[in-house]
Amino acid sequence: MAYEFCLGVSLLLSVWSAAKCSGIPEGALHMECRDRYFMIAVDLSFTGDEPLFEAVHGTGVYAITRWYAAQCGYSVRLLPLLGHVELRASYFSCHTDNKDDEVFLFNFNLTVMREGWEDSYALTKTCSPSLPWSPREITCEENYMEVSVRSEVACPARTVKDDWSALKPAHSSTTSDWQVTFQRNEEQLPPMALSDARKKGYAFGLTDGRLVFRTPYGQPESFSTEVNGVSVEEVHATLFSRQSWVVLMVDLVTACSMYEGSYDDSGYMVWQTPEVPYRSLHGTQVNIGLNGELVAQPVAEDRDFVVGNINATVQISVPLTAEGGYRKSFVLGGLFEIYLFHLYLEQILADEDLVETRVRFQRTLSTPLLPHPVFTKNQTVVDELSFTVYLGDVPEDVELVAVNLNGDKFTVEFMNTRSHGITKVVHPNNTLGYILKVPFDDPVVLLQFSDDAVLHYELNINYTLTILPENEPFYHLTTVMAVIDASPPAFDAVCSNSGISFSRDHRPYDSLWEISIGSDLLTPELAAKHGYIMSNDSQSLRLMVPLFSHGYKYNGVTLKGFYGTFKILMRDHKTSEVESSTIKRCLFSTNELILCSTLGRLTVVADMSLAIPSRGLPARFNLVDKFCGAREESGTRALFSFPINICGTTIELSMGNVIYQNEIFYNGSSEVHSDAVERVMVQCTYPLASLYRLFTTFRFESDTAGIGSIIHTARPISDMQSLTIKPTAVLQTTPASPAVSHMHADDPSTRYIEVPSFHKLASVMKRMRTRIQAQ
Repeated sequence: MAYEFCLGVSLLLSVWSAAKCSGIPEGALHMECRDRYFMIAVDLSFTGDEPLFEAVHGTGVYAITRWYAAQCGYSVRLLPLLGHVELRASYFSCHTDNKDDEVFLFNFNLTVMREGWEDSYALTKTCSPSLPWSPREITCEENYMEVSVRSEVACPARTVKDDWSALKPAHSSTTSDWQVTFQRNEEQLPPMALSDARKKGYAFGLTDGRLVFRTPYGQPESFSTEVNGVSVEEVHATLFSRQSWVVLMVDLVTACSMYEGSYDDSGYMVWQTPEVPYRSLHGTQVNIGLNGELVAQPVAEDRDFVVGNINATVQISVPLTAEGGYRKSFVLGGLFEIYLFHLYLEQILADEDLVETRVRFQRTLSTPLLPHPVFTKNQTVVDELSFTVYLGDVPEDVELVAVNLNGDKFTVEFMNTRSHGITKVVHPNNTLGYILKVPFDDPVVLLQFSDDAVLHYELNINYTLTILPENEPFYHLTTVMAVIDASPPAFDAVCSNSGISFSRDHRPYDSLWEISIGSDLLTPELAAKHGYIMSNDSQSLRLMVPLFSHGYKYNGVTLKGFYGTFKILMRDHKTSEVESSTIKRCLFSTNELILCSTLGRLTVVADMSLAIPSRGLPARFNLVDKFCGAREESGTRALFSFPINICGTTIELSMGNVIYQNEIFYNGSSEVHSDAVERVMVQCTYPLASLYRLFTTFRFESDTAGIGSIIHTARPISDMQSLTIKPTAVLQTTPASPAVSHMHADDPSTRYIEVPSFHKLASVMKRMRTRIQAQ
């Protein structure tokens, strides 16, 4: 209170011998001198769960039990979340050697049980405070309160009227020994000797320059009150001695906020203390920090701490992301987390005479168990034909160890040895993410094909995660699906001078269809048979169809060019029904062309440059029947299109084939000119087995198109009318078979011949010869 009498007392220092610690693994022990206390931290992996600290002094060895620690200025905390045990010792603790309040010598033993044996290790440290001592300093530790005042201070020039009541016990005392009296609320308790006070757990000490008073929390003489809505525990002790008619008295008051902290849903841990816990004082400054290191309020606020003053109450909000805090994951049905902060707060107060009081708080703040669900996000892009699933917000003390995909378990260690894989992502906020990729065509993926031609891909994922270091597992389940319109594959087609090129990229579900050219499935064997150029790898299928290959349809034939159309069919692999097709129509040009249709029409573009005599006029051509002229003529080229059973066409029958043949003449006459060096023959060859009707004046039917040939033959000089020819150039796909019989296709006596099967060919030929001879 107001009376802080001048007091000069010395305290003899005890002498002890220093020891060296040995036998503790490197990195397991950490000792540090802080501004007002000494700190020891030892890994629990070395100490076990029941380490014992002992204070060593010249007077003996003292076990630091829970009660003894609160009396003597020690605080021992087992911190399993951090993995160590921590001892904090006040510079004024019981068994600390103090030299002029500037050099403090600490000596401890650490005893641990290892394999049934007790091992003891000596720990020593010399510390010097980094800050000068204030006139009055108060420490609100977690298990005790301590106040130290300078033993030589100027006596105040005034008194406070209310303080006279504190003198009554001192004046009525009949002894000169030091005594202490406590005031509880408004009640003045009877004085007691210091020896009796020590038995009750109170500690008093005198150094060269300071008087120290320390008390555990919850003493009978302390009392709890509320200051501005904050619970405060207060001890009001007055130390006095009567020397004749003079009374020496020191007022020792300490008050500490007992607020336990609260969690703010916005992501802060909140702690409160009254702005001014003592009368006649006012606050001037607040310093804040974690783990025993203080920074000024502006610096703390730059680190996202929030410092406020609400109704004369200092409110400190510590962000959960604050550096120096601790977090730990737990499994309790789901994934939870807890945040732990060792708050260190300093209030600097001053009285009317500007005498400074520093109040320091050591408080451990802990959030409740907070749910921390991990999440999955389906990042699948269907066009990539692969599942991409992100597992996010995984705490840094949680590890993914295995993934179960549709019932098949894969450890993360071997995930990337298959077509699927997993990638770990580290985020700045100390969380992890995992990216899982599984192709649609992976055997683990479930595939369903619905009646509405939609493909459903499904992946049931069960992540196995484990909490470190306990390796306690928990699981996170999710299901991802992808839906694809299961349309039949389509080809890209490109025209070129030599044919049409088809290409498409493979899709994982393309096996639902078969590719065919007409009724024949497209296979490497079929491509080789028809001269197609096919390449089929894991990425794509490419097919080059040369012009005039099997499967082309032609129309729009003129001397300038013609259209070729090629069709690729997509058939259901189960029913073989055609579900779609890719059709490409291209404009081609060629010097010569011959087409033999299934309906018996021969279309030919022929180059007649060597069949025209030097004196002949251009563009005058006809067939054997001179009334069958060219449909289109241009210089030395002519276009004819006519049914094969007219215009003087002859037929040759051979084993397996029927050949229709005609000749193109110049000037509408079969007259041979001496300087015309070529004959131009045109013919169509049909497989006999493909014909429904062999030939007739009215009807022609064939399953397949015929093979056309334009035969340029040299005209012999000796016998210009001879039918014996020597081929010099032939435009055809397959050479004609040897002739076995010749006749005109439009023979009026041959109106209709039915060829039901190939084995009747001989009798058919015999009947034909009979009819021809009868004419």
